[in-house]
Amino acid sequence: MFQLLKKALQVGEATVKYPFQPIEVAPGFRGKPVYDFNRCIACGACATACPPNAITMEQDSEKGIVSWEIDYGRCIYCGRCDEVCPTGAIVLSEEFELASFRREDLRIRAEIRLRRCSSCGDYFAPCRELDYVLASLEQAGLTRNDQEGWKQLMEVCPDCRRLQAARTAVGPQARKKVIERGTVKWQRK
Repeated sequence: MFQLLKKALQVGEATVKYPFQPIEVAPGFRGKPVYDFNRCIACGACATACPPNAITMEQDSEKGIVSWEIDYGRCIYCGRCDEVCPTGAIVLSEEFELASFRREDLRIRAEIRLRRCSSCGDYFAPCRELDYVLASLEQAGLTRNDQEGWKQLMEVCPDCRRLQAARTAVGPQARKKVIERGTVKWQRK
């Protein structure tokens, strides 16, 4: 017994006085994901990659917003959201102490505005995502003339864009849109 005590005194303390002393985490530690609203483009990559569905996105087409929400109570700190975010809006921190008395305190919510179609007036995509695409095209060497054409294309929803393409392909002949069982078909007038 005395030999064991002697050995313990020689080695010293093996534990930290937690919670009275902060714990030093190892490099590469995966803690709480931190969300930077200003960098988010609402692409939905993080929500798609999240295994426990801690990150959710809902689109409200009537109000013209996308709601982004993270529930830290469900988060397993896997880091997938950090890996797939194209703008770095989500970064894993070293924070891991998330104790709370209320479940609502473990949720963060943000709302991002959608762009309205210049043809039909419906909301169709996050403004930030479309601006990000234009900035990426400009960085890739897009000319001024091409840029104006892309800007006009990005102000029109995919349905109206298909309609414009169909009218262009048909030429001067008018076409009528017929909806049957959720699919769009075209008939000559």
